Amino acid sequence: MKAAVLKTFGSDVVIEDIAEPALGTGEIIVDVAASRVLPYSNEVFSGERQYLLDLPVVPGPGAIARVRSVGPDATHLKPGDWVYCDPTVRSRDNVLAPDITLQGLSARGDGGMKLQKYFRDGAWAERMRLPTENAVPIGPIAPHEAASWCAMGTCLVPYGGWVAANLKPGEGVLVSGATGNFGSAAVTVALAMGAAFVVAPGRNEAMLADLVRRFGKRILPVKLTGVEADDNKRMLSAAPGPVDCVMDIMPPSVTTATVRAALMTVRQNGRVVLMGGVGMLGGAGLELPYPWIMRNCISIHGVWMYPREAIPRMIGLVRAGLLDLAQFAVTEFPLARANEAVAHAAANGGPFRMTVLKPA
Repeated sequence: MKAAVLKTFGSDVVIEDIAEPALGTGEIIVDVAASRVLPYSNEVFSGERQYLLDLPVVPGPGAIARVRSVGPDATHLKPGDWVYCDPTVRSRDNVLAPDITLQGLSARGDGGMKLQKYFRDGAWAERMRLPTENAVPIGPIAPHEAASWCAMGTCLVPYGGWVAANLKPGEGVLVSGATGNFGSAAVTVALAMGAAFVVAPGRNEAMLADLVRRFGKRILPVKLTGVEADDNKRMLSAAPGPVDCVMDIMPPSVTTATVRAALMTVRQNGRVVLMGGVGMLGGAGLELPYPWIMRNCISIHGVWMYPREAIPRMIGLVRAGLLDLAQFAVTEFPLARANEAVAHAAANGGPFRMTVLKPA
């Protein structure tokens, strides 16, 4: 079968024939219809991000696919079913603290690397093998809709944060990083879950205006100045009521002062979700006042990715029309043009934009 293969860091992927995946117990093989090309894929392939990735490898974290064959322990999935292929592969022999690898992208720690050596190849191929539990039915779709359904991969990340914070309909939230790729998805998902309002701080005024255009009066934009105390006051003033929950999903390049100004808008007994990249490039860590956390009973949730049960719930939001995947503009590339797709994704990685590879 045809696949895109990354053989060395700092090189392009190579389109070539590789062996067909072999089916085992507890596994499934799918025909890949569409897979996201992450905006930072070029940084992973160059080695700049220093992700743990055992080469050579077929990249591609996650996909929309059709079931080709199932193992003997599958009781519901059948050939032809449309599924979302979750790239978050967890070891099965430690329920409380499983090792994790993101299939086709990166591993976490030594255990994750061991897991990756088996579930290594991702979705940039005509077919892919994955754990049975990672193939989640999405119901019938038309083949041309597969690319749009890839937006699930972007929306699921912030959805995992809102689930961890137990976001309830009618609550007010603030998204720190609202004008970014995952941040704009966090805004979209919060509204789909019934948030009464979303305070959306940022420096990109055009993107703030676009959020208001898309979602209306429930979006409360705040232009950031870069002065911590001033920005905190501006965000608090914009909220029509208490901010029940704050999510930070800022990239690593952002200062801790910017993040802290947003987090400290949360109300007494409120919740904070940390999903961003502060400190990942070195420098000072995030310092929050101990007395403020303690006296105001602030709950802080560190969240990486999402629980498995979040996937069918999000599919339900899409099927109910609460989460509109058509918000995302899609540019499609065939497998043979994978390197063009990587370059396009890097240059067009803004909010509500998505580059998709179609191996079929």
